[in-house]
Amino acid sequence: MNVENTHLLEQYSHLEYLLLGDLRDLLEESPDPENRRWLLAVLEVLVDMLPREFELAREDGYLEFVRDRHPNWDRQVESLERNHDRLYARLRQLHRRISENEWIGPVANDLREELAEWMEALLDHNHLETVLISEAANLDVGVAG
Repeated sequence: MNVENTHLLEQYSHLEYLLLGDLRDLLEESPDPENRRWLLAVLEVLVDMLPREFELAREDGYLEFVRDRHPNWDRQVESLERNHDRLYARLRQLHRRISENEWIGPVANDLREELAEWMEALLDHNHLETVLISEAANLDVGVAG
């Protein structure tokens, strides 16, 4: 991956971290119209950003470093790719539900819980990527002596 793409991915990752913090804060507030507007604004940025971030990661081959070092880990990489697509689809679905409901009060608790679960799933996904990269970098396949 070239230096510019690496830098962009780092920026996306940092922005994602900030947005998830904002989202967590918004979920703790009461479901009023102002909160709904901010919630939608944060979700819209995430809906726009996540596919760009993943497209950038796929540009040189998603987790190509892992695949090159450990071709037998291909299933794990493919599983993460599918999981990313599911996370994005779920985010779009949640965004649509909030944007279609002028008053989210009656469903606020359900949405709060679903968004919290989505955030946790995204964080787990990111953690699994990091662990896979770390293990691929640090695991030496030794030669028996």
